[in-house]
Amino acid sequence: MPIVAGQGLDYNVDIVMCIDATGSMSPIIEEVKTNALSFYKKFVAEMDEANKRVEQLRIKVIVFRDYECDTEPMTQSEFFVLPDENDAFESFVRGITASGGGDGPENGLEAIALALKSDWVTTGSKRRHVILMFSDAPALELGQRSGSPKYPSGMPANLQELGDWWEGTAQIGTFEASKCGRLVVFAPDAYPWSDMQTWNNYWHTPSSGGTGLEDVDIDAAIRLLVCSVGGTVQ
Repeated sequence: MPIVAGQGLDYNVDIVMCIDATGSMSPIIEEVKTNALSFYKKFVAEMDEANKRVEQLRIKVIVFRDYECDTEPMTQSEFFVLPDENDAFESFVRGITASGGGDGPENGLEAIALALKSDWVTTGSKRRHVILMFSDAPALELGQRSGSPKYPSGMPANLQELGDWWEGTAQIGTFEASKCGRLVVFAPDAYPWSDMQTWNNYWHTPSSGGTGLEDVDIDAAIRLLVCSVGGTVQ
């Protein structure tokens, strides 16, 4: 059943939120969680205002740290269908705590790779596959922690190969790159986030590394996504 009753185009939207939950995120983790929990209602309201009806919206959460330093370096939820599974979504998000991490860079690129390998929606005439990244740190090189027993299999060898996944030159599961993919990153102006500016449908809002994400403007991100959903970013 549609979430809103707009008369425009209908969309099935999947969103994967990648959240850095290392110790340095402690000053801002509660705000990030609040933003995550409020995202659904704000996004649907903005879509409705733009006369774009959300037929189905699902949100998945990936919590990442450091494979070398943490006992739980990566935790993934399933996709939650909202609003039907809002209680389960809220329970998962509220359970996130900021702890651990290494000496700076974390495994954020592996989080994006795992997000791309998600079971993305394939039904509906209009689909969007969105990844949101929240981190106050640079990311480790892909494979730098491959010696860890918990390091996931099937990861891209480097940033260029991850870029191929994103651009769709290498088909990854049900992810649809050219028409559906959107990637919004709140992270420092540092590797690899600034190096990914050449990727299609990629938007980077630099934050102050090491001091949390005080400058995250989730409302601006939602407006950007709503514009991009229709194919025009303003």
